[in-house]
Amino acid sequence: MTSVSVNTYTHSVVYVADNILKSMKDIIRLSGLDPTALVEDWQTNMRGMQSWLASGDLEAVVLEIYDPRTDGLIGRWDIDVVYTTGYGDDGGFWTDTDQIRYAVKKAGLLPSQARYRLLLHTKPGRPDVAGWSPASYRSTAGFVRHSLGSTIEHNGLGASTAYWRKN
Repeated sequence: MTSVSVNTYTHSVVYVADNILKSMKDIIRLSGLDPTALVEDWQTNMRGMQSWLASGDLEAVVLEIYDPRTDGLIGRWDIDVVYTTGYGDDGGFWTDTDQIRYAVKKAGLLPSQARYRLLLHTKPGRPDVAGWSPASYRSTAGFVRHSLGSTIEHNGLGASTAYWRKN
């Protein structure tokens, strides 16, 4: 029985990490930006997410979109990780890509000069993962957070998405 639980949780970790990255790629692309940088770092991003999801240390995946001339925030997307104490009754899994697409359309296209970076927000004391180091966030002063609610789910491991835009 333990083997089944471990394998199920491992599968949930892979599913959720993969769908978080795919969601970020969609957000970047649908916002009018080039997803090449995200795709080039796909393995590093997956390694960090899977490691910290498996250990329970990943709290959020943050996509900061900024103006490279001023280094100021233009917009931000947060995918907050949700851990539950038990597995879902139906063993269901889903990703709400339509909800994310609608929110990107509502947030609007971004300036072509905009750049982005992916940050993984972890609990203090988390284990180190190759390719990742501490970083600080750009200020969200003057921005308002809009929550989409739950967008990814797999057996009790899931994520909810929100975006920030100027007030």
